[in-house]
Amino acid sequence: MALAARVTAVIPLVGAAATAVALTGAAFFTVAHAGCAETGRFVERDGVVEFVGGCVNGDDLPAVPRVENARYDVKP
Repeated sequence: MALAARVTAVIPLVGAAATAVALTGAAFFTVAHAGCAETGRFVERDGVVEFVGGCVNGDDLPAVPRVENARYDVKP
């Protein structure tokens, strides 16, 4: 009876560890096959850190929405 209780107590732990290993493997596989030739790097220019290179182009990102509210003073 005690052995059965221990086994049933360990099953969720083993399941969680197996899930974590599977998700970690999927993440490494996804990153390895992302298809990006240049990984990019962080460069500091005039006290500002910028991400240079990589697969993301600034034109691919959505534009910042305009805020139509008198409380905010948004200047283009």
